[in-house]
Amino acid sequence: MRRIGQLGLFMAVGLAIAWALDLDVAALSHSPGYRLGAYALLAIGLYGATYGIDLGRARDDRRVITLAVTVGVGGKALLIGGSLALAWQDPLFLILGVAVAQIDPLSVAALLNDSRMSERARTVLAAWSSFDDPVTVLLAVYASAVAATAFGLGGAAGPGGGTLLWYAADLAGNAALAAACWALWRLAGDRAALRYAILAAALAAAVATGWMLAVAIIGLFARPAVLEPWIPRLTQVAMFAAATALGALLIDGVSLARGITLGVAAYAAQALAAWLLTRGMPRADRWHLAAAQQNGITAIILALTLQIDFDGVVAVVAPAIVTANLLHAGVNHLLDRRLARPAAVPAPRAADDLVPGPEELPGTGH
Repeated sequence: MRRIGQLGLFMAVGLAIAWALDLDVAALSHSPGYRLGAYALLAIGLYGATYGIDLGRARDDRRVITLAVTVGVGGKALLIGGSLALAWQDPLFLILGVAVAQIDPLSVAALLNDSRMSERARTVLAAWSSFDDPVTVLLAVYASAVAATAFGLGGAAGPGGGTLLWYAADLAGNAALAAACWALWRLAGDRAALRYAILAAALAAAVATGWMLAVAIIGLFARPAVLEPWIPRLTQVAMFAAATALGALLIDGVSLARGITLGVAAYAAQALAAWLLTRGMPRADRWHLAAAQQNGITAIILALTLQIDFDGVVAVVAPAIVTANLLHAGVNHLLDRRLARPAAVPAPRAADDLVPGPEELPGTGH
């Protein structure tokens, strides 16, 4: 609940700033500075998510984690977007479903010392919430391009008009940047200053080009130990800055009903995906993973980024984030009470019941 309150506060601050300055939201969301700012915030969130992954622990449950961040994320996005696109008769939900299909890693980090889940379940959830961010971002990039091409939405078909050649070039650019950073990182050896310069240059190039998949890959190997205490703080600052920007864009209005249905669909999709993918785990762990959906920094920043090409995204995603997080708080409260309830124990028989009656004595029965 504290996280919900913080997000609401910063969104309210952003809304107040937009009202006081009489911001032209349409012009702002299509400006070059806005685009760079949105990608910079997204890069911070993605790098922080993959930097914190415990690769050793993740290997132990690689099957569940791999399924969760591939089949699970894709299935959740399709289920959320497809069902709501049909219900609302609006193909924009195909993109909105991707924007909320991930689990917020910052919220999950607060649960890692929670004794309600086993060590294995906490590891799976931490890796799931970290790995699904880059997968969701990748899906959002290509889902928006397909939506622009197939349904005529927005203008996100990309510089190549949404062709297969453009998709291939974009993937190649991400791969090339990540590979170049890895090679230079290895060559730098123990020279810390050079490594910092390589990391900063690679992240700056990713922000300038929009190659966010490269950022996620870089976070798996470029991990200066000196950044460890700063990563959570930077990510928190990025989230609050993003929430403020999200609030500012709400000056044009909120699609409350659509947002609530999007949040409910996101929560339900996580419950279904987790229950199907965690067969073989203890029942309590399966319930906690099914009830783990929370949205935060990645959903907020994806909304800001998608708003560049699709008007109205922020108006739907903002209430969806609040709805999903409220559901998380309420459902987990009820779940904890249910799982903590002791099993019924048969009441002991009274002393009089322990004395056999005449009909129970040997030789007196019929």
